[in-house]
Amino acid sequence: VQLVESGGGLVQAGKSLTLSCSASGFTFSTSASSWARQGRGKGLEWVAGISKDGDTEYADSVKGRFTISRDNAKNTVSLRMKSLKPEDTAVYYCNANRIDDYEYWGQGTQVTVSS
Repeated sequence: VQLVESGGGLVQAGKSLTLSCSASGFTFSTSASSWARQGRGKGLEWVAGISKDGDTEYADSVKGRFTISRDNAKNTVSLRMKSLKPEDTAVYYCNANRIDDYEYWGQGTQVTVSS
Protein backbone atom coordinates (compact mmCIF):
# COMPACT_ATOMS: atom_id res chain seq x y z
CA VAL A 1 0.00 0.00 0.00
CA GLN A 2 1.35 3.39 -0.96
CA LEU A 3 0.22 6.99 -1.03
CA VAL A 4 2.75 9.27 -2.71
CA GLU A 5 2.31 13.02 -2.65
CA SER A 6 3.88 15.38 -5.16
CA GLY A 7 3.66 19.00 -6.23
CA GLY A 8 4.91 20.78 -3.15
CA GLY A 9 7.43 23.59 -3.30
CA LEU A 10 8.13 27.25 -2.67
CA VAL A 11 5.57 29.76 -3.92
CA GLN A 12 4.87 33.44 -3.36
CA ALA A 13 1.84 34.57 -1.44
CA GLY A 14 -1.19 34.98 -3.66
CA LYS A 15 -0.05 32.33 -6.11
CA SER A 16 -1.44 28.86 -6.76
CA LEU A 17 -0.15 25.33 -6.36
CA THR A 18 -1.62 21.90 -7.00
CA LEU A 19 -0.73 18.86 -4.93
CA SER A 20 -1.31 15.34 -6.20
CA CYS A 21 -1.45 12.02 -4.38
CA SER A 22 -1.08 8.72 -6.18
CA ALA A 23 -2.51 5.62 -4.51
CA SER A 24 -1.55 2.01 -5.08
CA GLY A 25 -1.94 -1.37 -3.44
CA PHE A 26 -5.61 -1.05 -2.50
CA THR A 27 -8.96 -0.23 -4.09
CA PHE A 28 -8.78 3.54 -4.02
CA SER A 29 -12.21 4.03 -5.59
CA THR A 30 -13.94 2.59 -2.52
CA SER A 31 -12.13 4.81 -0.03
CA ALA A 32 -12.68 8.32 1.22
CA SER A 33 -9.67 10.60 0.94
CA SER A 34 -8.45 13.77 2.56
CA TRP A 35 -5.58 16.19 2.92
CA ALA A 36 -4.16 17.33 6.23
CA ARG A 37 -1.24 19.61 7.03
CA GLN A 38 1.22 20.22 9.81
CA GLY A 39 3.01 23.51 10.23
CA ARG A 40 6.29 23.71 12.12
CA GLY A 41 5.62 23.34 15.81
CA LYS A 42 1.90 22.79 15.24
CA GLY A 43 -0.44 19.83 15.36
CA LEU A 44 -1.95 18.05 12.40
CA GLU A 45 -4.76 20.07 10.84
CA TRP A 46 -7.41 18.52 8.59
CA VAL A 47 -7.75 20.59 5.41
CA ALA A 48 -10.19 18.95 3.01
CA GLY A 49 -11.93 15.65 2.42
CA ILE A 50 -13.70 13.89 -0.43
CA SER A 51 -15.96 10.87 -0.21
CA LYS A 52 -15.74 7.91 -2.55
CA ASP A 53 -18.72 9.45 -4.35
CA GLY A 54 -17.09 12.88 -4.72
CA ASP A 55 -18.75 14.83 -1.91
CA THR A 56 -16.33 17.42 -0.53
CA GLU A 57 -15.75 19.26 2.73
CA TYR A 58 -13.24 21.94 3.68
CA ALA A 59 -11.77 23.49 6.78
CA ASP A 60 -12.94 27.06 7.28
CA SER A 61 -9.35 28.27 6.91
CA VAL A 62 -9.17 27.11 3.28
CA LYS A 63 -12.79 27.25 2.14
CA GLY A 64 -13.09 29.15 -1.14
CA ARG A 65 -9.34 28.89 -1.82
CA PHE A 66 -8.66 25.14 -1.95
CA THR A 67 -10.38 22.51 -4.10
CA ILE A 68 -10.08 18.78 -3.56
CA SER A 69 -10.82 16.38 -6.40
CA ARG A 70 -10.28 12.76 -7.27
CA ASP A 71 -9.78 10.65 -10.37
CA ASN A 72 -10.66 7.06 -9.54
CA ALA A 73 -9.54 5.87 -12.97
CA LYS A 74 -6.03 7.15 -12.19
CA ASN A 75 -6.14 6.41 -8.44
CA THR A 76 -5.28 10.00 -7.62
CA VAL A 77 -6.54 12.74 -5.36
CA SER A 78 -5.53 16.36 -5.89
CA LEU A 79 -5.60 19.56 -3.91
CA ARG A 80 -5.74 22.76 -5.92
CA MET A 81 -4.61 25.66 -3.73
CA LYS A 82 -5.05 29.27 -4.80
CA SER A 83 -4.54 32.63 -3.13
CA LEU A 84 -1.93 31.02 -0.92
CA LYS A 85 -0.95 32.70 2.35
CA PRO A 86 2.20 32.38 4.45
CA GLU A 87 0.09 30.63 7.09
CA ASP A 88 -0.56 27.85 4.58
CA THR A 89 3.09 26.85 4.93
CA ALA A 90 3.17 23.26 6.15
CA VAL A 91 3.87 19.67 5.26
CA TYR A 92 0.79 18.39 3.46
CA TYR A 93 -0.28 14.77 3.87
CA CYS A 94 -2.63 12.67 1.80
CA ASN A 95 -4.96 10.20 3.48
CA ALA A 96 -7.17 7.37 2.26
CA ASN A 97 -9.56 5.59 4.57
CA ARG A 98 -12.54 3.35 4.87
CA ILE A 99 -14.44 3.42 8.16
CA ASP A 100 -13.75 0.43 10.44
CA ASP A 101 -11.40 -0.97 7.82
CA TYR A 102 -8.23 0.98 7.11
CA GLU A 103 -6.51 4.35 7.10
CA TYR A 104 -3.40 5.08 5.08
CA TRP A 105 -1.14 8.14 5.03
CA GLY A 106 1.45 9.40 2.60
CA GLN A 107 4.90 10.65 3.56
CA GLY A 108 4.03 14.31 3.03
CA THR A 109 5.13 17.11 0.75
CA GLN A 110 6.40 20.50 1.89
CA VAL A 111 4.59 23.66 0.84
CA THR A 112 6.28 26.95 1.67
CA VAL A 113 4.54 30.25 0.98
CA SER A 114 6.74 33.32 1.07
CA SER A 115 5.38 36.76 1.87
